[in-house]
Amino acid sequence: MTRVSKLAVTKCGPAKAASAPFAEIVMVCAKCAKRQGVGAKAVRGGLKRALKADRRGRKVRVVETGCLGLCPKRSLTLATAGSLGEGRLLVLDPTLSAEAMLDALLPARDGDR
Repeated sequence: MTRVSKLAVTKCGPAKAASAPFAEIVMVCAKCAKRQGVGAKAVRGGLKRALKADRRGRKVRVVETGCLGLCPKRSLTLATAGSLGEGRLLVLDPTLSAEAMLDALLPARDGDR
């Protein structure tokens, strides 16, 4: 038996839809992070710490993914819902601070901070 969270669930044809407990998602390519010697868990952890300190006023889920297919040399591939909606992946320098990565991934909106 599958458990459904307490969030609102609606019927959409043969599928069910529920509201997400987060407003944004950041995906970190684990293969790129491993190739750069930083590890996806370290990148994910750094972004999560930066998000807690930043207080952008929105909940962000940071997840590790498999290969995103870009495989740049000496860089990390990341994606957000917004970047994927535009058909783009984000390529960042692995030496950037977590705060700088966060600014590149999720630019501050009006009302943030």
